[in-house]
Amino acid sequence: MPPLSALRAFEAYASFGSLQKAGDALSVSHAAISQQIRNLETHLNVALLDRSGRQAQLTDDGLALAAELKRGFEAIGNEVQRLTTKDAERPLIVSTTPSFAANWLVPRLADFRAKHPQIDVVIDANPSISEFGPNGPDVAIRFGQGGWNGVEALLLVTTRRFAVAAPSFICDDCPTSPADLARFPLLQEVGTSESSLWLAKHGVCDAGQGGVTVLPGNLTLDAARMGQGITVTAGIWVQGDIESGRLVKLFEDDEDFGYYIVTRTGVQRASLKAFTKWLRAQV
Repeated sequence: MPPLSALRAFEAYASFGSLQKAGDALSVSHAAISQQIRNLETHLNVALLDRSGRQAQLTDDGLALAAELKRGFEAIGNEVQRLTTKDAERPLIVSTTPSFAANWLVPRLADFRAKHPQIDVVIDANPSISEFGPNGPDVAIRFGQGGWNGVEALLLVTTRRFAVAAPSFICDDCPTSPADLARFPLLQEVGTSESSLWLAKHGVCDAGQGGVTVLPGNLTLDAARMGQGITVTAGIWVQGDIESGRLVKLFEDDEDFGYYIVTRTGVQRASLKAFTKWLRAQV
């Protein structure tokens, strides 16, 4: 096969009928177009232009090649357009924990919508992990310490986990160790969440006589503020409550965790790039 650049230059000349116009279309000089055509004729050992008159004309072989090249480049162009626009109408799916969605993402989402009105967003506030792919999320925001295999994880915000309760709930019966939480009513987010690993780490897998109330992420803290039990959550969600006295911090992590922007490795579509850039700008 001859060089693609030579074929492209010849097809442009055949379409425009002018070295100057072909050069303008390809952002090269008319001399470069002429040289590419001569290189193509040498490569093929075929005359593509009849230069005997004042204006060069396509030979029969030149006409035949130009027609096939036109169809070929149009087919390539159509496929490139299909590949680059096939995801344009598909909404951006964001998987995250209910707590993060309720306390951080949704309150800020109007800013993203204002800056990118052409991007439709679906928030999948689900604690379960979904596989990336055509039918899965484009990006996940997950709590942990990173280092997950097979994905790219970028730290968004650092926090520790707090065990908290309303002052009216604790009164004089304050737990002295995390293990004591087993005898208190616990408020826990639906599914695997920020609290479950902390509770398991401290041996509070079953609440015992205290019982567990399982709630959606956005209701867990509301129930804690009402004095209905103890909950474990990311410290950033309750710092204001602690400072105002609505909640009391009972226990705290001894190491930092965080929320990470998690994506699959490889090329990202434009809407995903825009969303992850916006996320980083928020902090």
